[in-house]
Amino acid sequence: MAEPAREELSALAAIFCGPDEWETDGTVFRILTKAEGLMGADVPLELVFHLPVNYPSCLPGISVHSEHLTRAQSVTVKEKLLQQAENLLSEPMVHELVLWIQQNLRHVLNQSDTGSGSTFATGMTVDDGLWLTLLRLDHMRAKTKYVKTVEKWASDLKLTGRLMFMGKIILILLQGDRSNIKEYLILQKTSRVDVDSSGKKCKEKMISVLFETKVQREHKRFLAFEVKEYSSLDELQKEFETAGLEKLFSEFVLGLLR
Repeated sequence: MAEPAREELSALAAIFCGPDEWETDGTVFRILTKAEGLMGADVPLELVFHLPVNYPSCLPGISVHSEHLTRAQSVTVKEKLLQQAENLLSEPMVHELVLWIQQNLRHVLNQSDTGSGSTFATGMTVDDGLWLTLLRLDHMRAKTKYVKTVEKWASDLKLTGRLMFMGKIILILLQGDRSNIKEYLILQKTSRVDVDSSGKKCKEKMISVLFETKVQREHKRFLAFEVKEYSSLDELQKEFETAGLEKLFSEFVLGLLR
């Protein structure tokens, strides 16, 4: 497998880290996700990707399964994903394809059911607005160097947000173009950004993606990327509340403190 593909798999393992979200067997792996269906309700999707030897220079094999879709609908979703993949040849594409179907499933199903030319985004390079991602790091041994590296990545990729420390909790809140956030995740997983217990440089293996969504109206637009330390849970909670992220805090951050 080519190095870009191995790096993508490493990043995907960090992104889809929830229970049963990710399963791999070398070049075949399964992702469980959800997307909005015709009636507005979330539709569970099982996406299986088969990566050939020359991936990403050639298309992956794709299988789509869902108890909420008919066979014809599943075939249509697969065909649309393969069409989208053709626009992404020569670059790792699996995460892009998952994001795309999360945003476009409803339109794909509508087209499948009506046979009309319903319009939806056809390229991952279009501006879909700001995205928001919350990451958790397990630790930082070389903290000063690590923080400077994160700040540089955020600056280079035009990402705003926060690097937050409270006790042993380390969170990174990123806001920006989703392709840039994806690039950040790949850098975070594949760069020797920290040191191990013996002091040797090592890659980040203890990162998890807690949450990812398109920025909503109630969410604050961060103007810069800042590093902040909090002395209490109340201070950290206030940061999230000020940003319009109360629900995010209660659902994903509070559980880390239990």
